[in-house]
Amino acid sequence: MALLNPDIQNQVRELFADLAGPVQIKMFTQDFECSYCKETRQLAEEVAALSDLISIEVFDFVADKDKADELGIDKIPAIAIIGKEDYGVRFYGIPSGYEFASLLHAIKWAASGRTELSAAGIKFLQELDKPVHMQVFVTPTCPYCPTSVTLAHQMAIVSPMVRADMIEAQEFPHLSMRYQVMGVPRTVINDVAHLEGAAPEPMVLDKIREALAKS
Repeated sequence: MALLNPDIQNQVRELFADLAGPVQIKMFTQDFECSYCKETRQLAEEVAALSDLISIEVFDFVADKDKADELGIDKIPAIAIIGKEDYGVRFYGIPSGYEFASLLHAIKWAASGRTELSAAGIKFLQELDKPVHMQVFVTPTCPYCPTSVTLAHQMAIVSPMVRADMIEAQEFPHLSMRYQVMGVPRTVINDVAHLEGAAPEPMVLDKIREALAKS
């Protein structure tokens, strides 16, 4: 049974009608599939089928360890969205509910390599000389979470020094506990700085500065 009904399929086809270039979806699962691995794989496959410019490869997290290591995949289910290059855009856990929109936005931005960030934000991010790892904890029922996820993913697309992960908090309880996720969205930067709620771009940039100063 399809996860996307015909109406949603048609809406996504329309959204992808003007994709600026090819996009690869790299999906990681394993033979003994984890919670939501099967559903995440099916969702990724259904989305890829809605545009000739989108291709998908499914990898086994254990058997294809070299590929997982190459892409920095350290847990499953995982999706890497790759456009002209690997921008460091990742989804850990199923991007369902409100996060389905985040997946679609990530594909659009990866296809073009362009974002909606401010000129000042782009300049700051492109001048980074230290790595920035952004982990955005979400739940599928959180209407504010996509704002934080899409902002982090845009920052990754702008700068090769930024890697941005959506993490479904309920699927990775050990990480939620480690990073004291009491509510979502919660953005953790380089393990040393964090933001609560859907913060605007300038506030997130300030937190990146804080994280770099601490790390």
